[in-house]
Amino acid sequence: MKSDLDIAREAKLVPIQDIAWKMGFDAEEIVQYGGEIAKIKWSALKKRVDGPKGFLVLVTSVNPTPFGEGKTVTTIGLTQALNRIGKNACCVIREPSMGPVFGIKGGAAGGGYSQVLPMEEINLHFTGDLHAVTSTHNLLSSLIDNHIKHGNELDIDSSRISWPRVLDLNDRAMRQIAIGLGGPANGNVREERFDITAASEIMAILALSSDYADLKKRLGGIVIGQRKNGFPVLASDLQADGAMALLLRDALMPNLVQTIEGDPAFIHCGPFANIAHGNSSIIADKLALRCTDYVITEAGFGSDMGAEKFMHIKTPASGNPPDCVVVNVTVRSMKLHGGAFGKSASKRPSPELVRKKDVEAVISGAETNLTKHIKNMLMFGIPVIVSINRFYTDHDDEIEALMKVAEKAGASACVETNVHADGGNGGEALAEAVVANCQTHMAAGRPFTPLFNNEMPVIEKALRIATRIYGAEGINLYPKAHRDLEQIQKWGYGHLPICMAKTQYSLSHDAGLLGSPNGFEIPIRELRLNSGAGFIVAILGNIMTMPGLPKIPAATNMTIDEDGELKGMFS
Repeated sequence: MKSDLDIAREAKLVPIQDIAWKMGFDAEEIVQYGGEIAKIKWSALKKRVDGPKGFLVLVTSVNPTPFGEGKTVTTIGLTQALNRIGKNACCVIREPSMGPVFGIKGGAAGGGYSQVLPMEEINLHFTGDLHAVTSTHNLLSSLIDNHIKHGNELDIDSSRISWPRVLDLNDRAMRQIAIGLGGPANGNVREERFDITAASEIMAILALSSDYADLKKRLGGIVIGQRKNGFPVLASDLQADGAMALLLRDALMPNLVQTIEGDPAFIHCGPFANIAHGNSSIIADKLALRCTDYVITEAGFGSDMGAEKFMHIKTPASGNPPDCVVVNVTVRSMKLHGGAFGKSASKRPSPELVRKKDVEAVISGAETNLTKHIKNMLMFGIPVIVSINRFYTDHDDEIEALMKVAEKAGASACVETNVHADGGNGGEALAEAVVANCQTHMAAGRPFTPLFNNEMPVIEKALRIATRIYGAEGINLYPKAHRDLEQIQKWGYGHLPICMAKTQYSLSHDAGLLGSPNGFEIPIRELRLNSGAGFIVAILGNIMTMPGLPKIPAATNMTIDEDGELKGMFS
């Protein structure tokens, strides 16, 4: 099969004005970035905010292998398939971070014949949204240090500044640093850390803001640290919220592109699901729901990650729970969780092991890992469909075994998809199942049953996620986390939902615990207050908010030729 890049370059792109017209936007309602990318103007959003809504479909996954299991491919392919069967559909996905692009993934715009285009631009600088988030975040950092340098009227305790700096690349050397070295002219010496931009509270705020007023309010409500008397310091105390909102003015407008089959696609915001809430913007969802009948969105990683956060963080902010959940699964992921590839999920198996038929491992992995993810989503009162993303290395009897386990676990349907190789045509069975289940959910009154509400204590929220979603016996709050919790409650933020930051490779906090582990406790190392975004981040186990590069980064195989054409990327 041709490479993703070759397929993308051979595709005939439709002018972006025509894609906008399909959704009901005229030329005056978009801002074009060349001929193939556009942002939707704020005036267009305001005009449609109260219109009728379509169905919202959430695509999630099992715990992945390091290859990724094609969840974005499935999301895009399903969108194409729905349009093929006569429905009016679009997808809403996250913007790629250059950390994974140059680290391990090499790209995050789908693949094969289920891509969003122009994929080269999308995977690199796109419309500059991530740069805007990076600049906005670091503007606040510089204002903090500048305030301390020039008299410190707010009496900020420089040893208790919780606001880091950010960078949209993987760089483990920046996890803990010292700043202000070189004498008084360079500011005050203090410890500092860098997070990756996708983990920034600014990114989370951008994704959860409903309009410019909400954006500015959330930015002003960021707690950056505390005064020497123990009271919190807000970004608004530094008069930073106005300038920060200004930098994000264009970034708040959703980005419109197209699938390889000429269907509309929004790509907006890119928080990671393992260290942030892992979902695209509520603005893009709301706009898409009023312009199309079916909106397909994805949550990062497995049901234990982005999907759980979709239900407890994004849905309360948007007011739009999903009508149907699609759980993406692969044969290779089930082989991994069935023990065919060793004891750790964080290492890539060899191609020989991936190709080797192992029905027993598939069944073992599916009866534990897949079953748990299905049951996780069923808890919310929403129909669940399993989509088997087929690879050329899969065997028919492995696929058949997967289907039997999925149906036994309670999935309302289980279908094989071939959207990578066949585009929308390879996803028509999935599209038909989605339509049927959305209709069923609507007929039932669109029930939605989250696991907790905001009135519950923080620890009870963490405990419910740990025991019901992860399968843990309980939680273990480290001494620092205890101190963090006391402070958060003292400051009046104990009502916020919790955002668990952990490994994506296991239902637990430990990448070595495969399948559906039990008999473990979830260690909560610390709690970080994201007051502007409206949640508390729980750091579990050894998770890092600034990733490192692998031994052989994807970047080492990338270059350009004498004509500026990309080489070694998006294979």
